[in-house]
Amino acid sequence: MTKILANDGIDANGKKILEAAGFTVDTNKIPQEELPEKLKGYDGILVRSATKVRKDLIDVCPNLKLIGRGGVGMDNIDVAYAKNKGIAVINTPASSSVSVAELVFAHIFSASRFIQITNRVMPVNGNAEFNNLKKTASNGIELQGKTMGVYGFGRIGQEVAKIAAGLGMKVLAFDPYVSNVDLSLDLPALGQNSRIKFTVNTVSEESVIAHSDFITFHVPFNEGDKAIIDAAKMAKMKKGVGLINCSRGGVISETDLLANLNSGHIAFAGLDVFEKEPPVNMAILEHPHVSLSPHIGGSTIEAQNRIGIELAEKVIEFFK
Repeated sequence: MTKILANDGIDANGKKILEAAGFTVDTNKIPQEELPEKLKGYDGILVRSATKVRKDLIDVCPNLKLIGRGGVGMDNIDVAYAKNKGIAVINTPASSSVSVAELVFAHIFSASRFIQITNRVMPVNGNAEFNNLKKTASNGIELQGKTMGVYGFGRIGQEVAKIAAGLGMKVLAFDPYVSNVDLSLDLPALGQNSRIKFTVNTVSEESVIAHSDFITFHVPFNEGDKAIIDAAKMAKMKKGVGLINCSRGGVISETDLLANLNSGHIAFAGLDVFEKEPPVNMAILEHPHVSLSPHIGGSTIEAQNRIGIELAEKVIEFFK
């Protein structure tokens, strides 16, 4: 019987589908340091972002035939090396796109109306600070008419563009591998089959950096790489820009981000990912103009269900 280790968990529906197809699915978490020994008893491993499947682990698990990643990015897997060893590598690029895109706007809404500040202060000193908080939060901004910069225009970036368009925002998108994309936005509130179609033509990196009111990042990033967004690029951004990173920690230099937040050049940041996880930069975590979430971009009930089902179907297809 084929044995699958879902080391970072799998939705109940995905597990049920695999078991119905005759697979044994183990969802008991095995610590990273114990995987070299214990993974030898499995034919496949399914992970999210926590478990790392590197060369050293692959080399000591000769029975491993498949590595599956629930989500888009696969920077925690040595993909090319695994494939070179004859191991299949799969992921679920479409299943969590909407969830991540919606989290981008959760951070934007929070920061643009100072909710991350009022939520911190009001429970502690709400009565004394109420009028001051009201004065501060009354400087919030509307999104309609603003420019949404999308740095990386794959599936998630395209979902961001749809939401932005629905809010009446202008979209500037940069992606070296994409020239233009035809998108459609379903509006069920307007009745059955209500759909708006539009095309986004990508622009240069410089245009997105220089002309956006908000910039969201959706690009791959490997541990040890140099930050894509550093002090030099931040200096070219509009004063008062908001940056959102729900892709990979390290894309934005936290040191340079902090300096620009303190100077006021960057108005706010929304961070779901961090250079180190769990995060250790307390100055970032405690900054009043940073909206925080604990790496949950694709972790909605709906996305987890879709991811589990898509993973299960791809595992079955491979082994059967």
